[in-house]
Amino acid sequence: MSKPSTATARSGPGGAPAHRPARAAARALAAVLLALCAAFTGAATAEAADGGLVKVFVVQDPARTGGRLATLESVAAATLGDPARAGEVFALNRGQAQRDGGALNSPADLLHPGWILRLPQDASGAAVQLARDTAAQGQSSGGAAGTGAAAGGTPAARTTVLTVPLPAAAAVLGALLLALVTAGIVARRRLRRMLGAGARLVHRLGAAGRRRRTLRARRSAGSAFASDTSPLLHAHAVLARFEAAPHAPATPVHALTADRTGVTVWLDAPDLPDPSWQHLGGPRWHRPAGAPEQGAADPGALRAAAAEACPVRVGTGPGGGPLVVDLSHLDGVLSVTGDRAVALDVARNLLAEVGRSRPDTPLIVMAGSEGGPTPVVPPGLRQVFAEEGRAVAVEERLHGPVRGAASRRPVKGLVLVAGTPTGSERAALAGLCGPDGSGWTGIVCGEVDGAHWRWHADEDGSADIPVLGVRTTVPA
Repeated sequence: MSKPSTATARSGPGGAPAHRPARAAARALAAVLLALCAAFTGAATAEAADGGLVKVFVVQDPARTGGRLATLESVAAATLGDPARAGEVFALNRGQAQRDGGALNSPADLLHPGWILRLPQDASGAAVQLARDTAAQGQSSGGAAGTGAAAGGTPAARTTVLTVPLPAAAAVLGALLLALVTAGIVARRRLRRMLGAGARLVHRLGAAGRRRRTLRARRSAGSAFASDTSPLLHAHAVLARFEAAPHAPATPVHALTADRTGVTVWLDAPDLPDPSWQHLGGPRWHRPAGAPEQGAADPGALRAAAAEACPVRVGTGPGGGPLVVDLSHLDGVLSVTGDRAVALDVARNLLAEVGRSRPDTPLIVMAGSEGGPTPVVPPGLRQVFAEEGRAVAVEERLHGPVRGAASRRPVKGLVLVAGTPTGSERAALAGLCGPDGSGWTGIVCGEVDGAHWRWHADEDGSADIPVLGVRTTVPA
């Protein structure tokens, strides 16, 4: 097949060149402008020939002319090219009533700003304007021009009023507006493409900066988590107090965050008898900083509850403080889907947090179907193999390793799958983390059926936690 010609390749529908409408519009615009100019010029010429328009000079304010005062000689020089013709200008304007009530009665009179002076018909130049003569039609030509004197030799009082017409300005303005509208119609698609390309460029340039700032913030959070474990101790105290509360049955706390304003917890309880807690809507309750706690819990109950809890910081909470989740309420498997690199960051951070709060916790690492690199085992955890961790033999479950309703149980060990589990890995998850398994806790960087918790990792370094209704920034 022969290569199409350039003209054919650039043709629009029906074989017409794609740029033909633009050229046609440009030609139409030029025709309209020429028609307007011709119509205005013809009308002005005809009106001037009929005596309806005369050539005039409008005296300007000295402030606009650099302080120079207008004289008859300067007017003649600017419009007639000869200052010696000042007498002709005086003869045409002698006794002419001006809008301010004054009149030119002597060649030595001052010319006031705003005065309109008649000019001979051969006047030309940028300072020459056209004006309409509104004198009475019955006035004789001898009385309207020449010396302008009455029969007795005294200058006659003339009633002619000169007004500068606006057709030219109106025509030019209309032509400009028409040109703008036509140009906008012709170029609207190109303009949209240019604006869209500019917006995309700005977004790309800004995205790189946003990614750098987010990565710095994530790394700063990771360093802060590694160097300061006091938030974990505070979380232990809050979780244990709810579990061993003297005023009500044990209330499971799924997550909490603490900042300068106080402590916010995510609960299943519809109400709390302790008035120090304020309901924020949904599962969230808040206790302001400094609010006194009601009652005193039994120290033995507090120690037992603290042994059960496994708080881990998963990222930054809504108020800026660390968001803490109790893994003892996971009761099965956490599935982190979305961006795999960020999902691996989620897993690495959770493992590091468990290593800090519960040293010597056993860990089993599986590669997943992707076969990529697995995270390095953080300090504090003890890596083992699946055969060591499996305490009881269970039937292989291919439809999900966890039960629908969760119950609290201690974190005996961790199972990390660095990708989507294979068939054998799903079976191992069922034996270790399932409802009839060994009570271990699984973290899967991919999709797995029946997971009790499901988080979604975004490429911007954040993770959505739907069960809590929050979005957190993942440490790196």
